[in-house]
Amino acid sequence: MAGVTRWTGREAELLRKAMRKTQKEFAELVGVNPRQIPRWKSRAETIELELDNQAALDTLLAQAEPDVQQRFATLLTERATAEHDERAEELLRKDPSTRRHSIDGKVMTLVEEGIYLSGPDNRAVWLEPFFIDVYPTTNEDYAKFVQATNHRPPQHWPDGRCPAALATHPVVWVTWHDATAYARWASKALPTARQWEKAARGPRGRIYPWGNEPTAAKANTAEAGIDATTPVSRYQSGVSPFGIFDMCGNVWEWCSTEEEPGNGRYYLKGSAFTSPIERAAPSLMNTAAASMKDNDTGFRCAMPA
Repeated sequence: MAGVTRWTGREAELLRKAMRKTQKEFAELVGVNPRQIPRWKSRAETIELELDNQAALDTLLAQAEPDVQQRFATLLTERATAEHDERAEELLRKDPSTRRHSIDGKVMTLVEEGIYLSGPDNRAVWLEPFFIDVYPTTNEDYAKFVQATNHRPPQHWPDGRCPAALATHPVVWVTWHDATAYARWASKALPTARQWEKAARGPRGRIYPWGNEPTAAKANTAEAGIDATTPVSRYQSGVSPFGIFDMCGNVWEWCSTEEEPGNGRYYLKGSAFTSPIERAAPSLMNTAAASMKDNDTGFRCAMPA
């Protein structure tokens, strides 16, 4: 299985459980004082382990039996899914502008009609109201679509099955055609480039979803050093004025807007884990051929209000 990008007390505790070791046994394997293990457990995600400890845990995981690796992946996914679901339910309870879509089950939020400041020059543009997914389409979401339609799965799924460890990460290796097929199945559409930008910046022309400062800690961009996708609900401090996640970093997102009529190139928005923070501003444009697919490209959906 793929390694852990960043070991915190949480991941260390899940590995201990997957290995079915006592705290003392686990401490011996990692090479630390047994008193460290309960400390890591109590601190959970608030403690990032020392580099030598991270290396030791990398080795333990890599050398573990397949059944241990599978248990670890399952435990990781269960927790990530629970956190994702808890966040979604909280949004539905607290925000009257959110709703759960009847087909793909994703939480969507209302972006109200009106003017917003568009592009690097902040031109005033009017848009009708629309709903947009709060989170990018995840591997787990896409698996429902694949199962319902027999659409080809992404190339990074082993044996064509959604990897448990990536269930709440954004789906990648999807072309514009794949993303459009999902949207059609869900009775939704890809957002236009303008809809996407308004959802990310809000009506008043913020440079980034959270404000005007390029704060790398608020998004999964190249500065984070993760070099991979992350769960879609991770960056809560980086949400847009409408409460929408991952509008900077993690993955580029396909839009329905064509660069020029008939040229087969469509806009991508938001940047990815491969992008520097200065490329993450939602006002910036990027395009690609509809047949392009990559490990840092995904999508979310929208629909009229």
